[in-house]
Amino acid sequence: MSTQNTATTTSTRSNVTALMVALLAACVAFQLNASMLSPALVTMGNELQTDQATIGLSQTWFFTAAALFSLFLPRLSDIVGRKKILLGMMVLMAVGSVIAALAPDVTWLFVGRIIQGVSGPTVPLCLIMLRSAVTNNRKYGALMGLITAVNGGVAGVDSFVGGYFAENFGFRSIFWLMVGLAVVATLLVAFLANESKPAAGTTMDWLGVFFIVVAVGAVLTALNEGAKLASAFDGGTLALAVGLTVIAVVAFAAFWAVEKRAKQPMVETVHLRQRSTWAPLLTTTLTMTGIFAVVNGIVPAFVQAADPGFGVGPTEMSLMILTPYALLGWVFGPISGRLAPVLGYTKVLRIGLIGSLVALAVIALFGLNSLPMMIVGTALLGIMYAGTVNIMLNGLGVVLSPKGNPGFLPGMNAGAFNLGAGLSFLVLPAVLVATSALGDAKASYLTVVVVGFAITFAAFTASLLIPKPVDAEVHEDHEVAA
Repeated sequence: MSTQNTATTTSTRSNVTALMVALLAACVAFQLNASMLSPALVTMGNELQTDQATIGLSQTWFFTAAALFSLFLPRLSDIVGRKKILLGMMVLMAVGSVIAALAPDVTWLFVGRIIQGVSGPTVPLCLIMLRSAVTNNRKYGALMGLITAVNGGVAGVDSFVGGYFAENFGFRSIFWLMVGLAVVATLLVAFLANESKPAAGTTMDWLGVFFIVVAVGAVLTALNEGAKLASAFDGGTLALAVGLTVIAVVAFAAFWAVEKRAKQPMVETVHLRQRSTWAPLLTTTLTMTGIFAVVNGIVPAFVQAADPGFGVGPTEMSLMILTPYALLGWVFGPISGRLAPVLGYTKVLRIGLIGSLVALAVIALFGLNSLPMMIVGTALLGIMYAGTVNIMLNGLGVVLSPKGNPGFLPGMNAGAFNLGAGLSFLVLPAVLVATSALGDAKASYLTVVVVGFAITFAAFTASLLIPKPVDAEVHEDHEVAA
């Protein structure tokens, strides 16, 4: 009996190891697909003979497509098979990369990036697959942290690889690298992952999908239009943003009405009313709004500015600010994931949010006057935000999802991440532009960080409403039994 149990345990470990290899390959392929182009945008504009605003739109449409497909593909995977959907996403990622690599003009680049955006729910789908394969809460927490840490950047090397390839081989080489990574991920998922479809036989609520996609798509596009108003007011842009907001409200009302009447809804409205749904979604949105643009836009811009910043070049800025931030997030992700089922997911989340508030305070009070303290503040954000809060928010989306609909909340939470990121780049730069008119540039940056601090504090307050995912945590009686 002991020999049989040992053999079973060894087999289970090897299956989980194989699954982790496949899931990590998929997540790395997606993350590089999302972040490796950032340092190559100028090169892309030059080679395709277009302006930076147009090239920037290719990034916008990629992330918008990623957000929209994240809303329903996890739920569809419950019905038709998670492995099948993940394989389809990897294949389309490769196809989109080929189109972008061969793009004769910026239009085809847009087509390629939008097709790549189908891979948007890679991380939440991988977490769902992992959850179905690993029943031990402590082990799942550690592996969840390892997978989710990839979402914050591949140890900070992704931007450098993208910059090196763009500078030495042109931007198309980056897309060919993406093709290779997507093919490798496809093969690993095909041979190492197991299929699971807990909702097999259920009919997909495509009418509900249509209305929620329209609602979220209209909101994201309205945010993109609203961001333009931060630099220059335009009546047409304002009217379009308002019109899209109205469309979003009407579409969400239609979604709610459809879900109330559908026999097999995408999500039951009773779940939407529960704190286990709206509280984590609200916390995710507020957290991203308060922090995302600070670390990805405001701080890098300040450090590079000659006045009132430190006049640091872009490469040196990445080495001092972005790389430590991403690397620390990568290192601490598995640690916070391991602590979550022991200390509690919500407790670790709140610790991370408090630490993020301390980091923002360090940046506001000391970092704007001292480059070493700015490095300390952003490094602390890497630990507390990228390596803790991000991990817990992704994890809570999985462990709080309704048992009969495990793909619903991770998909909606992915939409909340993108919504918060869009709001962050709308609100915080608008504050910077508005306060710059007063004439004191350093005071403008200080105001932006203070606003980010206030929104992050609101996220901490919202986190107090998130219920404990009791079934996903380790309790004393379980420890004794073990």
